[in-house]
Order: sequence, then C-alpha cells, then structure tokens
Amino acid sequence: MIDLKALRDDKSYRGGIERKRVAAGLIEEVLGLDAEQRGQRQAVEELRARQKRLSREIGETAPGERDARRDEATVLKTELRRAEEALAVFEARLRDLVLRVPNPADPSAPDGGEDDGEVLRVVGDAPDAPALDHAAFADALGFVETRQAAASSGSRFASLLREAVLVELALVQWVMGRLVAEGFTPVIPPVMVREDAMVEAGFFPTDRNQVYEVDGGELFLVGTSEVPLATLHRGERFTTDALPARYAAFSSCFRREAGTHGKDTRGIFRVHQFDKVEMFAWSEPDASDDEHERLLAMEERLVGDLGLSYRVVNIAAGDLGAAAAKKYDIECWLPSEGRYRELTSCSNYRDYSARRLDARVKADGGSRFVHTLNGTACAVGRTLVFLWELYQDDGAFVVPDVLRPITGFDRVERA
Repeated sequence: MIDLKALRDDKSYRGGIERKRVAAGLIEEVLGLDAEQRGQRQAVEELRARQKRLSREIGETAPGERDARRDEATVLKTELRRAEEALAVFEARLRDLVLRVPNPADPSAPDGGEDDGEVLRVVGDAPDAPALDHAAFADALGFVETRQAAASSGSRFASLLREAVLVELALVQWVMGRLVAEGFTPVIPPVMVREDAMVEAGFFPTDRNQVYEVDGGELFLVGTSEVPLATLHRGERFTTDALPARYAAFSSCFRREAGTHGKDTRGIFRVHQFDKVEMFAWSEPDASDDEHERLLAMEERLVGDLGLSYRVVNIAAGDLGAAAAKKYDIECWLPSEGRYRELTSCSNYRDYSARRLDARVKADGGSRFVHTLNGTACAVGRTLVFLWELYQDDGAFVVPDVLRPITGFDRVERA
C-alpha cells in the first residue's frame, strides 16, 4: 500500500508511481477522495469534542436545566453516529482505491516498458543450438507427457516422468541446501490462502485475473509461495537484531497465464502448475537495497553453478508489477530460440506490503515499516528446460555435476 502523505507532499514519490503508467486520473481520484475523507474525519473529531464538552457541562448544570442539555446531547449523538457512518464509507472507498495504486518505481529503474530493461551484465558465452529443442528432447527421452495430461486437466498441464522427476527433486534438494547454508529458514507453506493474504502480499486486486479460485472464492491457489511467506510476520514488531529474517520455501504454484494465448505452447516452459523454491526476506528499511543485491547474487551463483549462460536485467518502470519498486531478472540463453528467456527474478517491495501487513521494526524514536523482498531461487520446471538444451550429448541427457551426488546417476539415455 502506498504512503498517502508522501503521495500528497512528495513530487518524486508521485512521479515514481506515474512512471508505472497507471490509469489516467487514478492518482487525482485518490487525492480527491483522500481530501474528502480527511475533511469528514475532522468533522467527526469536532463532534466528538463537542460531545465530550457537553457531557462535562451536563454534570455541572443545575438540575432544572439538565433536560435541555440532555436533549441537545441526544441530537448530537445522532449527528455523530451519522458522521461516523459517512466516515466509514469514505475510508472503505479510499482503501479500495488506494489498493489499486502501484508502488513507486525506484529512480534507478529505467523508463519504458517490456523492451526497455537495462542489461547490467552478460555472463557466459551463448551455446550453439542443440540437436533437439527442449520439447522434442524431453519427448524423445520420455521425460514429459502432455497428451493425457491435457485430456484430464486441459492445456498447459503436463506430467513429468522417469529420471526427470529425480532430477527435479535433486534440483530442489540442492538449492534448498545452498540456501539453508546461507542462513535461510526452510519452509513448506500452504498453497491455498484467503483473499486477505493475497491483498496483504500485494497481489490483489491488480493480479486477480492470474489466480485460480477455490471453494467459491473463499480460498485461492498461490502463484508463488511469496504470498504465504509474507503472512508469517503479519502484525509483528521486529527488534533490529531480528533482521534480516530470511526464508526459503518450496511449493507447487498455480497461474492462469492469462494473456499468453499462443505463447510457449510446446513443452513445459509456460504451464499452469509448476514447482518453485522462493526466497523471501524481511529487512530494515535502510538495508533493503543491500539485501536486494544479496538475493540477486544468490540467484547468480545458483544459475552459474548449473553452467547456464545468462544476463542480468534491471526491469523498466513500466514493466514492474504493482508491488515492486525495483526488480532484477536473470535471463538465460535458450539455444533453440537463439535468445535470452527469463528464468528468475528478485524484487524489492520496500514498505508496500508491510503497510498492508502492519509489520514494523522498533528502533530509537519509534517504529518504521519493514521492507520485504523476494526472489526466485529455482523455477524448477523452467530450469529443466534450459538444462535439457544445454546438457545434450549424442541423444542422451548428461546430469550437471552439482546434481550427480543427489541423483545417483550422471547420464540418461533415450528411452
């Protein structure tokens, strides 16, 4: 949730929101309703002050005059109740509107949209195209089944089979082990949450069309374990020595992939159900930029140790999600397509979610909202896609070195 005072008083704060290409008039509508709400709140406070004075005066009034004062108090009570009801309506309307306003983009995020991200560095040489692309290779080795999965569940669903399952589990175990060694607390969270959790994590109302509803809309399947992780410290007052608090969660994730009709329809690059290891951090406000760089460095180490060639992109303001003030993507080279494709991302939400969660850190002179950050440690299915193209050898799949101690095998021949 945005800082309304900053929106009113800080031109750079408002400018950061406008760089995200918000709907025309949204900011003005928010500011107008905010002014009305503040005016109504002042009216309520004045009525309460009058009621308090009148109550005191009744006690000091001669008995013969008390009835008139009590009649006045009755009228005032009715006025106050109506004013409070009007204030509640203003507050509800304002909250609904404010939830639609995105977090301001960080000044270091470049201007523009999807094609305007800033490439910060390129690591590794782009390998040549393999004999088979990832979809054909997975089919040849019997790693993926889509026909029956589509028949039972619909398009963009697949079953993972044979050694591919063991490689996936090895990936999860390897990544989780690396994160735990770095001080992350491992978590297996719920994958269904209530609507409040989606709002507090910063996903609703803006991303609602990407989410599956369950049980008549009472529960929602998460598109990332970031959502239940965000609720771990709802309403908490951290001490400074408790931060940063870092978590690593493994979960299945579910996304509608609305707006991607016709894109990545072969293989498992873009599916409705996938597994992921997610990093999440709670940070002191002044340390969140450093924490963001730390999450990015962790992602780079993991991708690099798998032998993937990649580039780091600072995402442009107009391509940032509602909650992110700044985001880095790691895009890996997909040889069959001859281009870089997104594999992981990490974002700094600053205090956007913490305001909704009412999560603060206590410090000298009061408390401040903490900052929350998240990053993909391993999008497992999509990682397999890149590995299947990079690690082909004469029709066989060669297991990356770092995974062999876990899989117990180093090569998979054609089925």
